[in-house]
Amino acid sequence: MLDALSDKFEKILKKLRGQGVLTEQNIAEALKEVRLALLEADVNFKIVKDFLERVRQKAVGQEVLQSLTPGHQVVQVVWDELSEMMGRERSGLSLSSQPPTVVMMVGLQGAGKTTTCGKLARVFKNQGKRVLLVAADPRRPAAGEQLSALGRDLGVEVHRVDQVQASQADVVRICQAGVERGREQGFDLVVLDTGGRLHIDDELMGELVAVKATVAPHEVLLVADAMTGQDAVTMASQFDQKVGLTGVILTKVEGDARGGAVLSIRAVTGKPIKFLGVGEKLDALEVFHPDRMASRILGMGDVLSLIEKAQESFTREQAEEAQKRLTSNTFTLEDFRAQLGQMNRLGSLDQILGMLPGGQKLKSVIEGEKPEREMGRVAAMIDSMTMRERRDHTIINGSRKKRIARGSGASVQDVNRLIKQFLSAKKLAKAMTGAGGRRQLAQLMRSM
Repeated sequence: MLDALSDKFEKILKKLRGQGVLTEQNIAEALKEVRLALLEADVNFKIVKDFLERVRQKAVGQEVLQSLTPGHQVVQVVWDELSEMMGRERSGLSLSSQPPTVVMMVGLQGAGKTTTCGKLARVFKNQGKRVLLVAADPRRPAAGEQLSALGRDLGVEVHRVDQVQASQADVVRICQAGVERGREQGFDLVVLDTGGRLHIDDELMGELVAVKATVAPHEVLLVADAMTGQDAVTMASQFDQKVGLTGVILTKVEGDARGGAVLSIRAVTGKPIKFLGVGEKLDALEVFHPDRMASRILGMGDVLSLIEKAQESFTREQAEEAQKRLTSNTFTLEDFRAQLGQMNRLGSLDQILGMLPGGQKLKSVIEGEKPEREMGRVAAMIDSMTMRERRDHTIINGSRKKRIARGSGASVQDVNRLIKQFLSAKKLAKAMTGAGGRRQLAQLMRSM
């Protein structure tokens, strides 16, 4: 998401930084390009107009034009205004001082509401909280079955009533019973997975209003599909007017969404984006940080989020041990396999690179087929080796290579290439612990 917008911003701002003297005229020309980039990203027209006016007023001020680095000052102005447009400060969920905290999830069918309930449950379970999921859409039995399956996978309890047909009053009673169970059994969080429709209608809204009036949830979160662009913004406005929202969770942002919803939704509705769904897996839910998103859009990366993801995936002791083995020349194919697994837990290579400063440029050096597929083939070949072969690659002779190739569905040439890539990556990684450098990192990514 936002790759195209990020590319355009990087080119526009690079041109500004390269000019020794800035005037109102060349700033105006740059802002025309910014306007076009934002409109192509499906950002609300009025939001674009207001954004550009605020940037223009600050960018042509004496503090910017007469500074030693006016181009960089303009970048700072754009970053400030992008952050402001998206909400400036992070706005996560705050738990009630008197448990349980009740979270009511609303939205249309197809946005990923039920899956997002599971993702949210996982986030708080990992924080040591007891979570109860409530299947509050009895009209659609598949939703209840899906929520029950998610509960089993997560080790989270699910409150569910098996019933194919239900009236509005039945849905209210289900939610009441779920909240009461959460209170009596000492749950910290109760998540209500309410019913959705293919479109907004009076029946849906009436049902949600009745549930909200009865259980008084602490949070009412709209789950919206980022792929729908300005339609998601319009839907958020309608839900907020009729039900009253406290925040939004945007899903499917890992796809080719142009970013209009991310940039517009706070400015149009006044409601913050609280989480982003960045994949189908249950761990693919990120807290939304407006300032970090602004940095990613401007090509500055998001190293803080990458560090947080790394801390969730492996401990400091594991990282120190890996670095120690790299520098002491004892890094083996077994270690290499473990590192691939840890990289997979961080997310796709595209997501990782998107969090690095200049990551857009690094993506261009990765050629050939999809990196995740290649990493899967590498893992299969290493899994086909014996423990001794993983720990000492020098014993892998011709006959062993044939056996490894057969066991992993690869060719002997693939095995030869793996060993060569491993040695190259080992050498580069060891070098990076010293001098470092973007070019070496790009080479390492390509080797892996």
